[in-house]
Amino acid sequence: MKTTKPKPAAFPGGLEGGTFRPLSGADVEKIHQASLQVLGEVGFDVHNAEALELFKKSDAQVDEERRLVKVPAEMVAELVEKAPRSVVLYGRDEKHNLDLGDGRVYLGTGGTALNILDAHSGVCRRAELGDLIEIIKLVEGLEHIHFIVLPTYPHDLPQENVDVNRFFAGLNHTRKHVMGGVYTSRGIERVIQMAEMVAGSRQALRERPIISMITCGISPLRLDGKYGGFMIQVAREGIPVAVPTEPLCGATSPVTLAGNLVIQNCDSLINVMTTQLVNPGTPVIYGCVATSTDLRDLKYLGGSVESGLINAATAQMAQFYRLPYYATAGISDSKCIDAQCGYESAVNNLMVALSGANFIHDAAGLMEFAMTVCKEKYVVDNEIIGMAMRAVYGIEVNDQTLALDTIREVGPGGHFVAARHTRKFMKKEHYIPALSDRDQRNDWEERGSLDTLKRATAVVEEILGRDQPVVLEDSLRKWILGEFGEIAGEHYR
Repeated sequence: MKTTKPKPAAFPGGLEGGTFRPLSGADVEKIHQASLQVLGEVGFDVHNAEALELFKKSDAQVDEERRLVKVPAEMVAELVEKAPRSVVLYGRDEKHNLDLGDGRVYLGTGGTALNILDAHSGVCRRAELGDLIEIIKLVEGLEHIHFIVLPTYPHDLPQENVDVNRFFAGLNHTRKHVMGGVYTSRGIERVIQMAEMVAGSRQALRERPIISMITCGISPLRLDGKYGGFMIQVAREGIPVAVPTEPLCGATSPVTLAGNLVIQNCDSLINVMTTQLVNPGTPVIYGCVATSTDLRDLKYLGGSVESGLINAATAQMAQFYRLPYYATAGISDSKCIDAQCGYESAVNNLMVALSGANFIHDAAGLMEFAMTVCKEKYVVDNEIIGMAMRAVYGIEVNDQTLALDTIREVGPGGHFVAARHTRKFMKKEHYIPALSDRDQRNDWEERGSLDTLKRATAVVEEILGRDQPVVLEDSLRKWILGEFGEIAGEHYR
């Protein structure tokens, strides 16, 4: 017998986390002090000439010949204090705004993956622009995924055209906030120009940034020439910038998690300080992509439980500095949609969400060491994120939820099925899954004995089969296509 599922309870992005704290207060202080010692005594390499000059003009100790910079504790504190305590990333609709800071939690996509997997045939191939557009359309229809980090690299385009095409695909097909990594200085310039057209003006984009950018640092203890330059360029423009680093246990950081956290913290603070030297008040987001390493062959691991622990602990460091935080969780190292794919993504998403991390990227869609995406995995992860946000919401204890009057009314041996209290709270107290199967076996069999992958495929087909109007108005889209000849217009006509 077919039953109608009740409307899911609302456990939206922006709920405040922080109940999972892998570090004690004393641990946080020790990591902070160790980081200050490294920054002040060991120092870091600066391979960008402009950044080196900025540090020379500050109170830092600079060895120009070695390109080595050492920063005293007082200067670290002063520059971190210049960074905003919170950063608001805007969606095209107000409900998609992300207010990052103070333990408020949002989860979304990540990348940039090189490949896309057909979950049924098992064929894994290079991703193209059309795949990116389909994924954005799919994620637009998945309610628990709060934002878009542009998730794939379009191999059918020349590199000089990648940035503007990726961001245009996001702006044209989603009302959620769009963030992305960048590949060329010209691309950064063109993307900002395009976003200003969409926002209405240069000032409007700065007041309500509908895009943000990622400029990754290099571990350990190095400010890269190329990506350091990108960071400076974005900071000078006043566009929100996430500045994550990726120390890997036993490879580019000590093998211990505490040692990894010291390098992670130093590397992120180096980037935060650089943005504030360039443009004090730059909306910068302290970031972490740190994880463990497979010491058999030194490859990156996305789904290790240690990754979740590191990123959860880093939330505490970001909260210590009162900085908004870009975290990593949700990747699986599995090559297919299987049990491993589910449990790795669920465990890490849950840990990092409960820690109060603000902007949790990679939380949907990624697998195989973050090299591959799969449309069905976005659907599975949407369900995981919904459950994680229910856990972040926690247990509300007040006179109504304690239900003493109802308990007195029902009394010993009674039931609560028909109680008014049950009707009042059942839709807002419990998460109702959209993908998980909770039918009796005979009902499940009547519906075709569908497993998780088949149910996820049905959701993909339903969302992509909808008549989805594009977000940009037709006149604005045509104007942008006319102004930006590098956009692959055949995908948008």
